[in-house]
Amino acid sequence: MTVGILGLGLIGGSMARAYAKAGHTVLSADTDTAMLEFAKLSGAAHGILDDSTIGSCQLILLAIYPKGCADWLESHACKIRPDALVMDLCGIKEEICKRCFPLAAQYGFTFVGGHPMAGSHHSGFKYSRSNLFQGAPMVLVPPKFDDIELLQRVKDSLSPCGFGRFSVCTASEHDRLIAFTSQMPHVLSNGYIKSPTAAFHQGFSAGSYKDLTRVAWLNAPMWAELCMENRENMLFEISTYIDHLQAYQKALQEQDLPALTTLLEEGRKRKEEVDG
Repeated sequence: MTVGILGLGLIGGSMARAYAKAGHTVLSADTDTAMLEFAKLSGAAHGILDDSTIGSCQLILLAIYPKGCADWLESHACKIRPDALVMDLCGIKEEICKRCFPLAAQYGFTFVGGHPMAGSHHSGFKYSRSNLFQGAPMVLVPPKFDDIELLQRVKDSLSPCGFGRFSVCTASEHDRLIAFTSQMPHVLSNGYIKSPTAAFHQGFSAGSYKDLTRVAWLNAPMWAELCMENRENMLFEISTYIDHLQAYQKALQEQDLPALTTLLEEGRKRKEEVDG
């Protein structure tokens, strides 16, 4: 199979490595020409994805920012073969699916939204690895939910990545949930580390500090775009979190130990309920 991959960051680079390792031909495109050459030298790519090679790809994976993915597909849809499967790998789905589903219908190829639930606080091709997705969940947003053959085709096409499970949902459901599980933790971590006390944490911090601050080290332009595109869901989550913080703040201000104990116990029980 010939696989075209747009973008050789952590996700696109890891996809390239996984497919190349499985023996597939990988054609890649990236604005960084030096990175393209490095990918070829490392064996993760075998050629360039451009106007002359798009038509040879049975599978095309779009691994750049959401707007860039949709823009690229609009510009190149006419060159994609009708039997090709095209997937984006972005962190939001509503806007990109709204633009890409009609393109697929117009030109005859198949488009499915995808979001691999794997990553790292490091970004870039140099941190990519062929086993990044091994055992990880993969979220799919297909154009039709009752097309079992399509879902099996997608799973088969992604088999070199080694995903552990697949979830299927609508674009709006994806964006609502991902605001809570992915985008919100990055914002919370990023805001938490801005405390002036953080400068003195050495020797006083352990697992809880490391867990909470790990994703403060992020790719700011990418996460800013993801959060802005999903702003309504993010505003809901931030407002909800502020409400809870204010309840803890009120208990502390009023020196209300029973109230604070109750709040903490509610959070412990909620964690048990949602995670078992």
